[in-house]
Amino acid sequence: MSAGGLQRLGEWCARHFVVVIVLWLVALGGVHALQSAFGGTYSDDFSLPGTQSYQGLAVLKAHAPGSGGTGAQIVMHDAKGPLTGAQSQVDQAVASLQHLPHVLSVQNPLPPAPPGAVSGDGRTGYITVRFDTNPTSLGQGYLSGVDGAVAPIRAAGVQVEYGGPLGELARPKAADLTSEAIGFAVAVVVLLVGFGSVIAAGLPLLTALISVVVGLGCLSLLAAAFTFASVSPTLATMIGLGVGIDYALFLTTRHRQRLIDGESPVTAAGRAVATSGRAVLVSGCTVIVALAGLYVSRVGFIGKLGAAAGVTVITAVLGAVTLVPALLGLVGRRIDRVSVRTPVAEGTTGPDAEAQGGWHRYAQRVERRPWWFLVGGLVVVGVLAIPLFSIRLGHIGDGADPTSFTDRRAYDLISAGFGPGANGPLTIVVDQSKVPAANRSTLSADLTKALTGVPGAASISPLQPTGDGQALIATAVSSAAPQDAATTSLYKHLTDVSLPQGVAGTPAEAYLTGTTAAQLDFLEIIARRLPLIIAVVVALAFLIILAVFRGLLVAVKAAVLNLLSIAASYGVVVAVFQWGWGGPALGVSGKVPIESYVPMMMFAIVFGLSMDYEVFLLSRVHEAWTRTGDAEASVAHGLEITARVITCAALIMVSVFAAFILSDNITVKMLGLGLAVSVLVDATVVRLLLVPAVMTLLGKSAWWLPRRLDRVLPRINAEGE
Repeated sequence: MSAGGLQRLGEWCARHFVVVIVLWLVALGGVHALQSAFGGTYSDDFSLPGTQSYQGLAVLKAHAPGSGGTGAQIVMHDAKGPLTGAQSQVDQAVASLQHLPHVLSVQNPLPPAPPGAVSGDGRTGYITVRFDTNPTSLGQGYLSGVDGAVAPIRAAGVQVEYGGPLGELARPKAADLTSEAIGFAVAVVVLLVGFGSVIAAGLPLLTALISVVVGLGCLSLLAAAFTFASVSPTLATMIGLGVGIDYALFLTTRHRQRLIDGESPVTAAGRAVATSGRAVLVSGCTVIVALAGLYVSRVGFIGKLGAAAGVTVITAVLGAVTLVPALLGLVGRRIDRVSVRTPVAEGTTGPDAEAQGGWHRYAQRVERRPWWFLVGGLVVVGVLAIPLFSIRLGHIGDGADPTSFTDRRAYDLISAGFGPGANGPLTIVVDQSKVPAANRSTLSADLTKALTGVPGAASISPLQPTGDGQALIATAVSSAAPQDAATTSLYKHLTDVSLPQGVAGTPAEAYLTGTTAAQLDFLEIIARRLPLIIAVVVALAFLIILAVFRGLLVAVKAAVLNLLSIAASYGVVVAVFQWGWGGPALGVSGKVPIESYVPMMMFAIVFGLSMDYEVFLLSRVHEAWTRTGDAEASVAHGLEITARVITCAALIMVSVFAAFILSDNITVKMLGLGLAVSVLVDATVVRLLLVPAVMTLLGKSAWWLPRRLDRVLPRINAEGE
């Protein structure tokens, strides 16, 4: 949209503020009502068509339907004695579970069942229930049915805990409200200290909250038609609040400066939307493009995480360019009536005021010694990034969850009774349908030999034929926990060595399947495609900066420095969670790998969010450069005008992200910490040290652009008047 069109939109919203506010309130109420009636649920689906775990599951469904589907454990522990003392209650519970909808099979661990699901002392055992869908998508009502089925066991004094997907379903709902409240409280303090005005501080928070709630309602409606990961609403809340407050802050700050310069509230709101609103559109589109880049992974789970975050980014942009000017029109010149100190705006533009500004004097110091600031910034980022070189991707197991979670208690009971590897068994499936019946005994013998003495395996059960004899099934249990590197090594040895050796020279096909195998397949694909995601997102951001600011080296600088801030945040996440430096203080039990999709999500989100400050700062530098032709003075001017707003916006976004570290979900903790560190490094070390130093060193060459490229590139004005 042109600057003129944006100005007319802003003025219309400010002049007809009642209509705009009512429309937003109607949208808020309508989306909430639709969500309550038709909203969907969230569940994790790591299955990937074409992978060996997916193919193995298809073989199970075809030849052993009761062994396919999604498995979950109901773990029992009797502190008084062997579980056989509650034999009748267990039998009753198994019979009740078999009658629940979506249940394919239920395996009773007690006699006459074959041994294996009861510990050596007889006190611990687990019922294996297989479902035709992921139980996490069935809702709390379904869990009540499971509770009712196992009630006789609990009544007999036996401890009952849920593992796997049932445990995830039974987890307490994420307390995002606490994190949001903390983030909001810090944002209020930052805005009051930074700008003085109570109304100006509250307006960005109000618009961000309304925009995010509307976005979450839309996401819930989409979840009724598509499968979104369980972390999706939390991720969407984090991103929506962060960008929503920032975008509203940018517009409010520009509006207040226009009021101070003598414009009417309606005109000031229109000019704010035409200038900062245009930067918001550029920044929002960049964030959405970065998130859309996740679809390059060709993994639906990852792409939908980006789509979920993109929903609230869209509503945040819409709220910024419509609801913000409407509220500004409502308050008019009363915006500074209630204040805690003398209100200030974004900064003045007169030469005398600039020369007296603290940020201007700081920029002049950078101008005098750019190499010192450049080296200092690089040292800080380099030290923070050191742990990145030892990053280990994986899946965070239930053993890292708080002991208040039933799946954590189930994990501990199974570890104590059967060993840690029993929490993530690997199912071996051999399709022998193409093997002549006369040769199947030889195949079984060869496989048994190949599966003997496998490194890292605590046990591998004997191969058993399915009911129709077309497939063989066995279970491999690692000597280590599912998330340990030793289990990954076992998985690779089985898929790359043991199973190929066992079926060599035959038409049989062997697979590893089950939840753990699917997670490891997912991990391999993510690790293989992460470089492609990085390349695509960097290229898109480079092109956007190049088109907006018409400077080849400016665009290169933006891409390189953004990569540095992301590397620093990766390093901090590795040190805290993988190395265990402070993990227990954050509620993490022991050292855990980095959740496989966290680096990919962090990269797309941070690279998009960093464009907020990049566009906001460089637009002012570019504006001064085109007006004066003085490269060094332009950097000082841009820093003077934007430093306070960037600092306040960054502190707000950091507080919003950091508040989510309080979540019980380890993945949310990782994302919250990683995003908070990324924004903090980006807004301080990068924007206030590296960017001015590099821009000063580049001088006029920063804005050089080959003529042929200039003719080809579209022209995008970030803050067009």
